[in-house]
Amino acid sequence: MKTTIEELVAFRTVVDTGSITAASEQLAQTVSGISRALSRLEQKLDTTLLRRTTRRLELTEEGAAFLQRTRAILDAIDDAEEQMAARRQQPAGRLRVNAASPFMLHAIVPLVPEFRRLYPQISLELDTDDLPIDLLERRTDIAIRIGPLRDSTLHARPLGTHRLRVLASPAYLEASGKPRKVDELAGHALLGFTQPESLNRWPLRGPHGDEWTIAPTLMASSGETLRQLALAGVGIVCLSDFMTGADRASGALVQLLAKDTVDVRQPVNAVYYRNTQLSARITSFLDFLSQRMA
Repeated sequence: MKTTIEELVAFRTVVDTGSITAASEQLAQTVSGISRALSRLEQKLDTTLLRRTTRRLELTEEGAAFLQRTRAILDAIDDAEEQMAARRQQPAGRLRVNAASPFMLHAIVPLVPEFRRLYPQISLELDTDDLPIDLLERRTDIAIRIGPLRDSTLHARPLGTHRLRVLASPAYLEASGKPRKVDELAGHALLGFTQPESLNRWPLRGPHGDEWTIAPTLMASSGETLRQLALAGVGIVCLSDFMTGADRASGALVQLLAKDTVDVRQPVNAVYYRNTQLSARITSFLDFLSQRMA
């Protein structure tokens, strides 16, 4: 008896999600249904694919080998379906997008409803990481990178730029005073990044040149964390416009030292690995995002 696509999908999803329960939720099926599909698959193959323990599921050596072929089969089916959908000018399939959490929250998430209306056949999978990831290892179609690109193996499409500004909340300024000169910042609470260190070089001109390296009073790995701290009046921060536009418009954050601020803009790029013709779902998302960001 031959294996079915449903059984292969159940097997891949259990591995990707880490449990039968999580797979059942993602596939909108019952836990018992997923469990039965795995059992049927193992019976048909006459081998154990997964070791079941009380805490986790682990691939056997045979399971790891079969998973590789399973992914290839399901990817081929996805590509075939996508090509047919493209002929009807309706891009379809799963699109995996990765971005730093602030960019995802402030730049991509607000655009998702419109994108879904335009491309209802595309199933978005949004993932966030504050540091660059390996696209192949994470099976990611598109990653949004902010700042200079270092990985020459990636193909990139520029999406735009965002200016950096030094900001603080009115509550902080009322309590601690407003710095009038760059060197006065040394007496204030400064919010900086744990990494990369380049984000702690603020675009402020002075005797030191066009950059001023801060000594952070408080550090965080995420720009969104620093934004929330600034809004709470904890200190002064330097962030990109994409995540502070609404705050500046409402007055929740105020720009400081505008005359001393160098017009430094962080490039925003969409990166991907594919060397051949991009799939319709990737092209449609890149075109959409580029137009909206422009």
